[in-house]
Amino acid sequence: MATFNAALATHLTAGTPGAAVGSGVVRLLSQDNAGGGIALDRAAPRVVHTWHTDRPGGWTTAATALNRFDVAVIQHEYGIYPGDAGAEVLPLLRALKAPAIVVLHTVLTNPDHLQRAVLEQIADLADAIVTMTDTARQRLTANYEVNPRKITVIPHGAASHAGVPREDHDRPNLLTWGLLGPGKGIEWALRALAQLGDLRPEPVYTIAGRTHPKVLEQQGDVYRASLVNLAGELGVTDTVRWVDAYLEPAELSRLIRSADAVVLPYDSTEQVTSGVLIEAVGAGIPVVATEFPHAVELLADGPGLLVPHQDPEAMALAIRHVLAEPGLPGRMAGIAGGPTLRWPAVAARYQSLAARLLADRAPLATATIPA
Repeated sequence: MATFNAALATHLTAGTPGAAVGSGVVRLLSQDNAGGGIALDRAAPRVVHTWHTDRPGGWTTAATALNRFDVAVIQHEYGIYPGDAGAEVLPLLRALKAPAIVVLHTVLTNPDHLQRAVLEQIADLADAIVTMTDTARQRLTANYEVNPRKITVIPHGAASHAGVPREDHDRPNLLTWGLLGPGKGIEWALRALAQLGDLRPEPVYTIAGRTHPKVLEQQGDVYRASLVNLAGELGVTDTVRWVDAYLEPAELSRLIRSADAVVLPYDSTEQVTSGVLIEAVGAGIPVVATEFPHAVELLADGPGLLVPHQDPEAMALAIRHVLAEPGLPGRMAGIAGGPTLRWPAVAARYQSLAARLLADRAPLATATIPA
């Protein structure tokens, strides 16, 4: 999410005279999450304040920092803000003098009582709510007491990889990337890979990304180790490439452009937003994904292929289809959403929303707060 916020903040200020001076990021950082902070520091515009979430009452100084600006774009995700169900975001919102745009990265179908109560209070306090898919909007209006007039759907942005040359390779490249942890479903992709041993040349499967900091804190690298062991048991060790690193944007672009297919084997049936999915679609790379909500919404009418959850046989068949159809990447690029999914266009929609909120206020500047 730090990457999302950094990209949004960068493009909100791009091309705006004087914006680099009058804009900034308030970041959230826990003592155990230094990796996420490092990733943000590399990519983000000016960090004007750090809310240390492992210290009580951090929302007060965060609100003071945000009140120097005229709009706050607040990222919301479960497990980010302190307090039960992230309740410490509520006093922050109450303390804001500037209008607040709250971006919802997750909308649960069946939240518990506290999750529902906190999210409904967030929606009540916010001046505007952004969901990144229509599925999330529908869930929000159906399952929560929220003013539907506050909701705007703005898609997750995607970088442009058009200027990155595609590297030639002798074997088909499959790719999954992102923070690693249980629920990513990598075990099902490995089982699918084991069924592709008859292909010539045999595919290479790259799994790129560090273990999620919170998973590492609570469980260590048990999940990654279990995947390495599973690859050995399945006899696919030599066809799996592990990239245990935070990738710089240029490195990630090269990796994406080298892929013949992106595999998203996620277990979740709740995921209404996937930055990895948007990046793959934006780059014109064919996608094989489980039927999580964002994939269903984005790929159902395009050349991306959907497969049932935890079904390696179906996943293997879909990968075979993608690799056997050479014209698929071109068609994928054709439905990639074109410029509408690119960060400049997405940021422009946030700017337009902010302008509407500021119609009766004196213009000052723009601020964002990441999760």
